[in-house]
Amino acid sequence: MVLKDFYKILSLENTSDSKYDAVILVNDKHDVFKGHFPDNPIMPGVCMIQIIKELSETITKSNLMMQTLSNVKFMALINPEVTPELRLELDVITTEDGLVKVKNTTYFNETVALKLSNVYKKT
Repeated sequence: MVLKDFYKILSLENTSDSKYDAVILVNDKHDVFKGHFPDNPIMPGVCMIQIIKELSETITKSNLMMQTLSNVKFMALINPEVTPELRLELDVITTEDGLVKVKNTTYFNETVALKLSNVYKKT
């Protein structure tokens, strides 16, 4: 975990072949939110991208390096004081050439907060 104590994985389960559901709890008291932004904490997009990478590493049991990031759509602001629990749907496929393709949709409650697709290389 790059940011110590930034979030905790509450559950991570394989729901079908390549599909996983994760539930995480974001630490709304983390120092990141003091700067982003004081008195109005908003989840930084780069932190969400890092969480997705770390969950993908857990799923694949591999160290990963991002190769491409596409179709990134931040659809709602995540305020960890209001909605600290996030649900991430991940579709994780390892190709024959060893690349890991991940599609993600992140929710708080029933609201879609983020959608993205990325490709990682195993390191």
